[in-house]
Amino acid sequence: MKTFKSVFDNYDWDTIKTKIYQTTAKDVERALAKNKRSLDDFLPLISPAAKPYLEQMAQQAHELTKKRFGKTIQMYAPLYLSNECQNICTYCGFSLDNKIKRKTLIESEITLEVEALKSAGFDHVLLVTGEANYTVNIHYFLKAIDQIKNDFSTISVEVQPLSTEEYEQLHDAGVYSVLVYQETYHQEVYKKYHTKGKKSNFDFRLETPDRVGTAGIHKIGLGVLLGLEDWRTDSFFNALHLDYLQKTYWQTKYAVSFPRLRPAEGVIEPNFIMDDTDLTQLICAYRLWSEDLEISMSTRENEKFRDNIIPIGITSMSAGSKTNPGGYVVDPQSLEQFEISDERSASEIAKVISSRGYEPVWKDWDKSFNQRSSVECQRI
Repeated sequence: MKTFKSVFDNYDWDTIKTKIYQTTAKDVERALAKNKRSLDDFLPLISPAAKPYLEQMAQQAHELTKKRFGKTIQMYAPLYLSNECQNICTYCGFSLDNKIKRKTLIESEITLEVEALKSAGFDHVLLVTGEANYTVNIHYFLKAIDQIKNDFSTISVEVQPLSTEEYEQLHDAGVYSVLVYQETYHQEVYKKYHTKGKKSNFDFRLETPDRVGTAGIHKIGLGVLLGLEDWRTDSFFNALHLDYLQKTYWQTKYAVSFPRLRPAEGVIEPNFIMDDTDLTQLICAYRLWSEDLEISMSTRENEKFRDNIIPIGITSMSAGSKTNPGGYVVDPQSLEQFEISDERSASEIAKVISSRGYEPVWKDWDKSFNQRSSVECQRI
């Protein structure tokens, strides 16, 4: 079976990096002048040469987002089920070598956390765990999904890479989307950050979205951990990955997130600093390259940045997030995966979104409608 690796192996990190940093203003202007842009146009839009054109990029990104998604922002919340992990990753608070209290939520605790999220208004939940194959595995995921499936119209997961068959089980259980981050596409540097555990297998993780796509999951979310390597080069490879997936699994929807390295237990300092202007440029570049791409903004970012980025290209935002298992009600003091920056409640974020002239959307679609549509399509 052909996978993204066959495409990835044709590209060299240093060659792409050199090309990005040798881009000229004329290259940027040519990309901006186009109505439809390819991956070759994405490259100049993330280059240093594009910085003087940021205002123009932002205006175009705003118009494209409004045309495709309207003036709406989908609201979601992460629900951390476990901080158990068998990997050693130098940037993560859940890393196996961190001497912390480990916790995995049981059924009654999940119920309490769900009640807290529902009372805050959420109808889209993202289930998150560490990567502990013997504890939080497919059996645990399926049991948790079955428990909460009637409480949320949309269930997404961000868990350890699984097999195609296991992703098919998640699909059948009602999972709407799967998020999986390569962290960095620099293969040699990847080894330095992931020293032990299943996550140290670069190729297995690289091919995970192929298994998700083969399983027929409705949406796939990608991203890199900004701060591990040069953000421009990493972002090109992330876009290359998305480009391949969009062409290969064309019936699937796609999303991108922009996690910047945040403080956490035992975490290293970022090797590459990405400031707010850089992140704004990257968001605009993604929108100018792909009108249909969903773009998510988490509470890793501060209040001011999140408020100001709303009109530029964002389609979904988390709010009131807790990044520790039981963080909403059960065990607020358990170790978090990373510190959040925007600590405002969901209702406060919704008010800000409304004040910007946008509509906070709590329920994006209805399962029964989707099922009826699928039946009608089959009949046709």
